[in-house]
Amino acid sequence: MWRWEEFLHARAQDAVTLGEGNTPLLPAPSLGLGDVWIKDESRNPTWSFKDRLASGALTMARHFGAKVIASSSSGNAGAAAAAYAAKAGIPCVVFTFMGSAGPLVLQMRAYGAMVVKVADKADRWRLQSLGVREFGWYPTSPFFGPVVGSNPYGMEGYKTIAFEIAEAFDWEPPDWCVLPVCYGDALYGMWKGFEELKALGWIDRVPRFVAAEVSGSLAAAMEGGDAMPPESPRNAPSIATSIGALQGTVQGLDVLRRSKGAAVTIGDDELRRWVVTLAAKEGIWPEASSAAPFAAIERLRAQGTIKPDERCVALMTAAGLKDPGPIEQALPEPPLVGGGLPELMAALKNSYGFHG
Repeated sequence: MWRWEEFLHARAQDAVTLGEGNTPLLPAPSLGLGDVWIKDESRNPTWSFKDRLASGALTMARHFGAKVIASSSSGNAGAAAAAYAAKAGIPCVVFTFMGSAGPLVLQMRAYGAMVVKVADKADRWRLQSLGVREFGWYPTSPFFGPVVGSNPYGMEGYKTIAFEIAEAFDWEPPDWCVLPVCYGDALYGMWKGFEELKALGWIDRVPRFVAAEVSGSLAAAMEGGDAMPPESPRNAPSIATSIGALQGTVQGLDVLRRSKGAAVTIGDDELRRWVVTLAAKEGIWPEASSAAPFAAIERLRAQGTIKPDERCVALMTAAGLKDPGPIEQALPEPPLVGGGLPELMAALKNSYGFHG
């Protein structure tokens, strides 16, 4: 992403980088959603879009002489912070909670992070805040509420997603960009990137943005005209832990309003269905939260909000191996086969409906 250094806050030669960015933009005609493209951020070094944020944040952490990196995360942001802190040679403390996906916690630990689990999610911010205020730890994630955003230098990295999309379409931006949204960091960063390109005259318009969420906070604020997204409790935690926050942000709401966009609340059944569909039809296995944009596009197409001829880019934020639970829940166990060819064919027929 540092080939866009003139748009960023440091020079490429000074960056803490693992080669993030320049991820593929793939057409997805088999999904039945019209003109839809997938910006596949799972191709980044730690397999999520958070690498762009981590590279931007850790570059300045090293510049400022930070002694310790601190992150509060359910997974992707913590893993990225840990990897880039390792690259920068700076110790990293990651606060996570008991319900975090096992592979994500293992990923943080693999990169050498000092991982701390808490029973109450709120304790993550309380403990990180103490480290920041008392010891000067350098935060890469939110650590107080209501959330405004993550590390501001990190969020600049998300502008490069917009630059790559505009470049790929020969500076004709898509009509819509649809993202899974928790605190709206990437939503804001991408919008800002398109705005900068428009100000320079490289593009003539900015896409409309859609926030695919699981709490309904932004949707409620859009409908009610609220200045602050309300907290929207759920009956049970979503399987999309990466976007499981119960309250949206002012920055996310501002982008939706400025772009004349929309917010869509997605349920677990839709997420599971689209995880399976993307893997089976496009060969792309998304984390549960990354399936949310496709459910949102499906609904908005059906409602007529997104017109049949309008182009959409869905941001796939992370890979499915980070949290394989939805696939384990959605698909049956493979059959155990003994014997010869007749037993094999019987198992394929009974388990998969395959007749040879």
